Amino acid sequence: MEFLDYFANVFTLYHIALLVGGTFVGIILGALPGLSPTMSVALLIPFTFHMEPESGLILLGAMYTATVAGGAISAILVNVPGAPANIATAMDGHKMAKQGKSKEALHYCFISSFVGGIFGVVILIFFTPPLAELSLKFGTTELFWIAILGITIIATIDSKSVIKGLLSGLFGLMLATIGDNPVLGVERFVFTEHLTGGVNIVVGLIGLFAMPQVLNLMENYYSQKNAALSAVGSSTLMSSFRYVFGRAKALSIGSMIGSIIGIIPGAGGQIAGLVSYDQTKKFSKNSDNYGKGEPEGIVAAESANNSMVGPSLIPLLTLSIPGSPTAAVLLGGLLIHGIFPGHEIFETNKEVIWTFIDSLILAQFLMLFIGLFLSRHSGWIMKVPDNYMAVGIFVLAVFGTYSIGNSYSDVLIMVSLGTIMFFASKAGFSAVPVVLGIILGPIAENNFLLGKLIGGARFDGNWILYFTTGTINITLISICIISITYGVYSNRKSKNK
Repeated sequence: MEFLDYFANVFTLYHIALLVGGTFVGIILGALPGLSPTMSVALLIPFTFHMEPESGLILLGAMYTATVAGGAISAILVNVPGAPANIATAMDGHKMAKQGKSKEALHYCFISSFVGGIFGVVILIFFTPPLAELSLKFGTTELFWIAILGITIIATIDSKSVIKGLLSGLFGLMLATIGDNPVLGVERFVFTEHLTGGVNIVVGLIGLFAMPQVLNLMENYYSQKNAALSAVGSSTLMSSFRYVFGRAKALSIGSMIGSIIGIIPGAGGQIAGLVSYDQTKKFSKNSDNYGKGEPEGIVAAESANNSMVGPSLIPLLTLSIPGSPTAAVLLGGLLIHGIFPGHEIFETNKEVIWTFIDSLILAQFLMLFIGLFLSRHSGWIMKVPDNYMAVGIFVLAVFGTYSIGNSYSDVLIMVSLGTIMFFASKAGFSAVPVVLGIILGPIAENNFLLGKLIGGARFDGNWILYFTTGTINITLISICIISITYGVYSNRKSKNK
């Protein structure tokens, strides 16, 4: 219980002010498309140069926690996820908002984020040594099978047709191959200079979600359909708490999957949110309602992507291996202050590290309070006329896209993908499998090619043996087979109904 000895360091006026400011600004930045948690934390790094190490880390930790949850605000209210981690939240969250239940959806989001966040920090406090050793066992083959596990859900997630889901996912995987070959370095499918750098994940996310929403809003405005919603729901805060805590299965699945994926270097919250959403759907009695405004989907997704935060710091602090892109930025924050991660960090810098970890607990409470407060005012956005909303989303989309790499090409790619997705959605295709393909494509390809080289060297050319041996590989292959089998079974069952 050593962490209890340093709680007093967190409860100083200066540190409380940093936590409140970092959490509030983090939620707002998280809600802006394009300003991902990684970018938001990176923007704060220069402000911590002249701070004490624990103060700088407290500010960065609060920002990290808040931006992951804040991305759900835009996902729910305008169907544009603030970050890839909030993709699954948009599938049911925005449907609830269109039904006049935006306040309830945001309540479920922040309460679930709080539960998942606390679970993740508890894992960080009590299980760091054994989980650090486990994270070392995830190499190229294990990461490849995790990506394949994510790909197995492409066909059924947010799509009324398995064939259209597969085609959408295939399109996303094809987009992921644009650019340089990760092993040979040769260019692929670069038929214009604008595609030289490939399709950035966040650029694809904004284009596939934001632009179709802009075009839909303008279409509705000029056809005089779907006036701006004024209802924001009448659910009380206590009933929202009762609902979320009554969904123990969704909370448990989301928190555990998020924590497991969090400790795996390079996996990221986007995989955690989508996999937990899919697994919760498979075990739910309300599986037919998913994608139509099912609150349980929000609970599963948000508890997962926030429970990932704490465990993603385990390999960072003990092994200098970031568990997520944002954790990699935090590594820079540690090094700037002369703190070098390793097995002895809890001895050589224990006051700084335990103060930082304790602050993450308080940050979860602040995120909950500030998020619930902002939820009360969601009606402001839902009352905005369609034409003004379309212009606002478009401006934010262009700003967010350009800020990623200061590239005009990214803006062109974003608009082009969005326009294609707008017309494809008319034919029943979904953006979610496309984005999932863009996210998982590079992870699967890079680790497959690298694993093939390593396996060929270790097993005299029999690289297949390298991918199919080992406890973790066999376990992941089994889960992939079960996921595919259950997906086919549930699809046939729903067709029979």
